[in-house]
Amino acid sequence: MFNIVLVNPQIHTNTGSIGRMCVNSGCKLHIIKPLGFEIDDKHLRRAGLDYWAKLDPKIWDSLEQFLSINTKFKDRFFFATTKTNQLYFNAKFQKGDFIFFGSETSGLPLDLMRLNKENRITIPMTNDGRSLNLATSVGIVTYEAIRQNIDEFDFRDEICEF
Repeated sequence: MFNIVLVNPQIHTNTGSIGRMCVNSGCKLHIIKPLGFEIDDKHLRRAGLDYWAKLDPKIWDSLEQFLSINTKFKDRFFFATTKTNQLYFNAKFQKGDFIFFGSETSGLPLDLMRLNKENRITIPMTNDGRSLNLATSVGIVTYEAIRQNIDEFDFRDEICEF
C-alpha cells in the first residue's frame, strides 16, 4: 500500500509497534540505520508480537544507501515533521508513496526534507506538548493515507457481527 520509512529510530518498542501496524495495513517498512537498538532485540519482536515474522522489513545501512536506490521516487516522498504548517490530511497520498518519520530524539534531517520540501506534513498539536509518540504519529498519517485510497485497500474477508 505505502512505504513507511523510519530514519534512525531509537526506541525498539516504537519500531515493533510500527511493524505490527505495517503488517495490518499492507505497508512496506523501511528501517534506516543507525538504530538505537539491535534489530534482533527481543523487545522489538515482543512489541511486534507474532507479526514480526510476517513483516519482512527492508533494513538500509544508511540514508545514502536508501536514497541511491529510491531518489527517483522523490516526488512521492512525504516528510512528517514539526517544521511545517502543512497538515497531513491536506496532503494527497497515492498508493506506493514513501512516508518518512525521523528518530524520536531528533526528527528528520533537514537535508533530506529539502528533496521535496513541498511534501513536509505535520499533525496538529496544542502548544502544551513538543511531539507525539513515533508509533502514534505513524499510525495517524498512515491511516489517513489509506482513507484517501480506500478503494485500493485490501480488507480482511471476515467481518464481526454483533
